[in-house]
Parts: sequence; C-alpha cells; structure tokens
Amino acid sequence: MMKSIFFMLCFIGLMTGTFFGSAGRLDLPLAWVCLGIYSTFMILAPMLMDPELRRERMKPAPGGIDRRIRLAMLPFMLGYWIVAGLDIRWHGSQIIPRGWQIFGLAGLTASLSLTLWAVTQNRFFSPVVRIQTERGHHLITGGPYQVIRHPGYLGGMGSALCGAIALGSWWALVPASGVVGVLVRRTILEDRFLHGELAGYPDYARKVRWRLVPGIW
Repeated sequence: MMKSIFFMLCFIGLMTGTFFGSAGRLDLPLAWVCLGIYSTFMILAPMLMDPELRRERMKPAPGGIDRRIRLAMLPFMLGYWIVAGLDIRWHGSQIIPRGWQIFGLAGLTASLSLTLWAVTQNRFFSPVVRIQTERGHHLITGGPYQVIRHPGYLGGMGSALCGAIALGSWWALVPASGVVGVLVRRTILEDRFLHGELAGYPDYARKVRWRLVPGIW
C-alpha cells in the first residue's frame, strides 16, 4: 500500500508544480481546494481498493489490450493543468466566475466519488483490458454497475472537465477534452472485448443498456 500511496503523492506533487509553475503565483485558493480534493481521492483509492487490485494496478500482468492508456492520457492530464496555469498567468484569476469554479469543484467531487465507488466495487478494475483468470475474474454487477457498464470511465471524464473549470480556465477544457476522447475510445474497446471474452457479459449488457450515460449511450 505504501508504494501505491507514494506513487500518488509523487503525481500530486507533479500536478501541483505544473499548475502553480505555469500560473506563476500561489494565491489561488480555489485551485488549492481543487488540489486538495484530488489529493484526498488519490490517497483514499489505494487504501480502500482490494489489495490484489492494488498490486495489479501498480504492475499489470502480461497480456490484454490497450496497455498504454496511461501514457495516452498523461499529456492531456498534465496539459489541462499547464493550460489553466498559463491562462491565469496571462489573463488573471477571474477568467471564470467564482460560482462556475465552485460548480466545477462540486462536479469534481462527484466524479471522483463515482470512480472511487467503481474501484471499490470492482476488484478487477485493472488499467489493462484483460481477463484476469489468475484472480478468478467474474462479472461485476453491483454498485454503480447496476446503472451503467463503465462508471469509472464516466467519473474520469467528469473529473477532467470539472477539474479544468474548478481551476478557473475555459481554455483548459481543450486538453481536458482529450482525456474524454481517450476514455471514450477505451470504453468502446473494452466493451467489445468483454462481450466476446467475459462470461455473462452479453446478458448483462442487454439488462444494463447504457455504457456511460443513461438514456444516451
């Protein structure tokens, strides 16, 4: 567990340095709140998830598809922190009304809560799309999986978009949209893979019709 928490703390430090270094100032209280929310959930996640899943997420076993999703997402994740900081440096800290930033903080908290819920419910929430036969992989239908098939990805998309708003930059939504694009692609690939490889998934998909957004997709 300590290794996972250390990794998360390093990533939090990277986000903090990236944003405030780009902004050139530290007197941004709502940005500190945003970082505090991120930090809380990033530290809670390894503490609450299944120990075997924690090891899988740190070092996924061989096989599977789409193993490079973290590398694909990293430029967009750091990108919206950099763009938000530069936007504040060049245009000041009142680009987005405070009310919108508070709305962004609320959306960020809700999105990260959804992802955390999915991670704690699904002990097979690996960063790699694969059937984890060595861990007795089976279909998960509890918690948020009763409503949508990929709640963790919806939470990831919402946290990127709401995080950009919470930081105080409309322009930061551009790289944050890249996170959404990567996760939509991942949803399509994973859903197709699970239909063919995971026992019971086709029947589950007929019952829980929506991949990400109820009533839409």
